[in-house]
This record gives sequence, structure tokens and C-alpha cells, in this order.
Amino acid sequence: MGKARRPVQIIILIFIVILGSYAIGSAVLGNGSEKPQIGDKPPAVKLLGLDGKVHTLDDYKGNAIVINFWATWCTYCVKEMPALQQQWEKWRDQGVVILGVNTGEDKMTVQNFTEQMGVDFPVLYDSNNEAVVRYGVVPMPTTFFVDKKGKIASIHEGELNLTTLDDQIKQLVKP
Repeated sequence: MGKARRPVQIIILIFIVILGSYAIGSAVLGNGSEKPQIGDKPPAVKLLGLDGKVHTLDDYKGNAIVINFWATWCTYCVKEMPALQQQWEKWRDQGVVILGVNTGEDKMTVQNFTEQMGVDFPVLYDSNNEAVVRYGVVPMPTTFFVDKKGKIASIHEGELNLTTLDDQIKQLVKP
């Protein structure tokens, strides 16, 4: 058994290096699909919400939409959650929808996190990372601002602070 252990370890190590290289290459180079740009219509996706319903962007047609990709393990995502909640409370009666798209975590983790953080805007699960791929999300958090006409008005990669978030939403709702 001792003589066979070393070659097995080498094979496992080679497999891990190949798999890691593929993952990094995919994240950096993308999967060949076009990443949405400002002025584009955001990619259509169907995602299950924390509320148990399936959500699509068509459900929010005519509203300004803030689509925030996040995860509980992402420090910057956690830090911006209170700002997103505060803006949801401020703007929801003015035709603004904030959608939190959790990337690849289980329902219990997400539900516990949102309860702990006091988040009550719609939270959706991207359990198979379909939306992450379609939107070309690499850094987390990434936020897409969609105007009332259904076009991407701006894209913000990284943590949003309250002032920047408020300014972006003001641009979406102005006549």
C-alpha cells in the first residue's frame, strides 16, 4: 500500500491543478458569451425566491431595478447589505425594485443571513450560477442598475456605499 500511495497522490494533485486552472481560466476569460453592457437589455433568467416563487425580470417590467449579486461569504457583500435595505425602504414606493441574487448558497444559509441582517427586499437563489454566467459576474458584489425602459443604465463592480447607491437610483427614477 505504501508504494502505491505516492503515485495516487501525484495523480490527485495533477487533477486538482488542472481543475483549478480551468476554473480560473473560465472566470477570467469567460465562457464565450457576451457580458451585458450599459444600454443592453439584461439577460432573462428565472430564479426561485426566498418567498418560494419563481421570479423573472418581466415580473418587474416598468420599474427601475437594482440587481445585486452577492454571497454571505463575501465581506463586501455583507457590508453593503444595510445600504441596500435602506434604499429599498426609501425607494420601493417610487417604482424601484431591489433584487438580491445570492450566488450558489443553500436556502437555510440565505434565510438565516437575511433574517439576521433585517433584509426584506426580494432575494433570489442562483443555485447553479446560471445568472452569474449570463451576467458575466466575476467580482462580488456586482450590481446592475436597470432603468424603467428595461435597459442597463450602469454596472457597479465592488462594494456600494449608501451615497453611491442613492445617486445611482436617483438617476434611474428621474423623468
